Amino acid sequence: MSLPPLAAYPALRMRRLRQADWIRRLVRETVLTPADLIWSMVVHEGEGRVPVASMPGIERLSVAEAAKAAVEARDLGIPAIAIFPHIDGARKDALGTAAADPDGLIAQAVKAMKDAAPEVGIMCDVALDPFTDHGHDGVLENGKVLNEATIERLVAQGLMQAQAGADILAPSDMMDGRCGILRRELEGAGLQDVMIMSYAAKYASAFYGPYRDAIGSGKLGTGSVENPGDKKTYQMDPANTEEALREVALDIAEGADMVMVKPGMPYLDIVRRVVETFSMPTFAFQVSGEYAMIMAAARNGWLDEERSILESLSAFKRAGAAGVITYFAPRAARMLGA
Repeated sequence: MSLPPLAAYPALRMRRLRQADWIRRLVRETVLTPADLIWSMVVHEGEGRVPVASMPGIERLSVAEAAKAAVEARDLGIPAIAIFPHIDGARKDALGTAAADPDGLIAQAVKAMKDAAPEVGIMCDVALDPFTDHGHDGVLENGKVLNEATIERLVAQGLMQAQAGADILAPSDMMDGRCGILRRELEGAGLQDVMIMSYAAKYASAFYGPYRDAIGSGKLGTGSVENPGDKKTYQMDPANTEEALREVALDIAEGADMVMVKPGMPYLDIVRRVVETFSMPTFAFQVSGEYAMIMAAARNGWLDEERSILESLSAFKRAGAAGVITYFAPRAARMLGA
């Protein structure tokens, strides 16, 4: 797009449109509202609320508290909640068997939240890492995460979540082909209205650390051949951008209704490229490390907390994201005057 010729100073003074709040609001190019937010939330099996040490202000919620939070989201105008589980380590195993438990934590939470506030969409993470004793997102054999064996377990997990009432399934595992197989199985089970938001461009990032604390997945292996200490063989290399476009294209072709870029702010260039290339509903995940950095700096007096929260969320919208998955959702919605 070519720009029109600009008048020379002083005929053109750019500051004229910045001189008062009313004119700044009138010409604002990007507007953030509660409708742009998906509330990222961790649920646990016990009672009440449990603080997450590495994420100041964030608590794991019981099923009953999660149901109350769904009502709060409705009242704040937040359209959807993404839930992640913290389960007892004694129920974790190498295959992540508990992930598909129809009577487990996620099924209970989804049902309670949909009963409390059916107007609020519920999104479930389709991945095994909260349920495996080794912390990886799939079935691990001789140090390698097996693609097809993992997909088989993911499909069982996703079908359980959909049958419990989840509106959106969000495969975050980064196995090749999982969106297509999951879509096929949903159709076959008569669950054709369940949406898929693919973690299409998910990077092997250092910014996930506090999340692992929040869900109790602990540290990955020490780097041995049997249990790798990172997820670089299935999550994307942070140096790559063209690869992200190929990943997104594949997931769209396999039946994803929406796509996601994760992490968020360090990857705004990827968000912009995905939006411009595919014109698909594209979301960004403001991950735990991004949350923790803002809160740590704010609590040390280095940043204005509320301004930083809203500025960071607005950046995603400015980059073209349809919405943001964020732990800040309820706070931001209140600040936005919901």
